[in-house]
This record gives sequence, C-alpha cells and structure tokens, in this order.
Amino acid sequence: MRTLWRCLKAAGPKAGQSLVEYSLILCLVVVVLIVILMLMGNQVQNMYCNISGGIGA
Repeated sequence: MRTLWRCLKAAGPKAGQSLVEYSLILCLVVVVLIVILMLMGNQVQNMYCNISGGIGA
C-alpha cells in the first residue's frame, strides 16, 4: 500500500486525472458491449445452438 501511495504521490495530480479518464472510457466500452449484446443476443444464441447441434449430430 505504501508503494502505491509513493507512486501516486510522485506522479502528481495528473495520474489521478488519467485514471478517471481511463475508467470513464472503460465504462463507455462496457455500455456499448451491453447494448450490442441486447440487440444481437438472440442471433448469437441461435448461432451457438446451430453449432452445438451440428457437432452433436
């Protein structure tokens, strides 16, 4: 814990700012992936069912 604190202290206030920016970008990516899965969920499920049915046959 002390090592992390030293690194953040040495990096200055910009390290915290970039951490917030990266977490906002990560949240945006997660939201986009959730929306894509909601829109294409049934198609993806049908594709996997077809593949598993073809392997089992």
